[in-house]
Amino acid sequence: LRGGVAGGSILHGVLRVGQEIEIRPGIISRASGGVKCVPLFSRILSLFAEQNDLQFAVPGGLIGVGTLIDPTLTRADRLVGQVLGSVGHLPQIFTEIEVSYYLLRRLLGVKTTEGEKQGKVQKLAKGEILMLNIGSTSTGGRIQAVRADLAKILLTAPVCTSEKEKIALSRRIDKHWRLIGWGEINKGVTLEPSTA
Repeated sequence: LRGGVAGGSILHGVLRVGQEIEIRPGIISRASGGVKCVPLFSRILSLFAEQNDLQFAVPGGLIGVGTLIDPTLTRADRLVGQVLGSVGHLPQIFTEIEVSYYLLRRLLGVKTTEGEKQGKVQKLAKGEILMLNIGSTSTGGRIQAVRADLAKILLTAPVCTSEKEKIALSRRIDKHWRLIGWGEINKGVTLEPSTA
């Protein structure tokens, strides 16, 4: 019986066989008292790149990380958007972020009828729902407050990321999510991971 395999790209640092690892935000549960995140802890059993068995892995390319985690937690892309790394060295888990954002002047990929100007990107509005791409995570976000080029966004699901991280903003237009701008996380409200 083998554990689950997590796949992805290493952003920085080195992973070694036998290393103790943590996966954040881990298992997310919504209780009456709000959102709770329980990170997953495990050990690296094996490392794979294509067909090669590795002893350690460095940034570049896709890596399969064999762990002791229950395979039901790793199958069917359930770990998409999670961050894996050394215990105690991972970024914070954010539930709300404040971003400096920049909007595109015109919408991309939207058909325009002959002679019609391409659609302008409307300003962000309070209470609006956007889709945010943060690292490999796609999550929804409700705008709490907006002024000039700053927006405060409440995330629908907690995200493990860091300040100064670049994000993409998309808005629902004609039943499709369309890229409307990008931004950078300035600060946010973090969530302390639970132990169980």
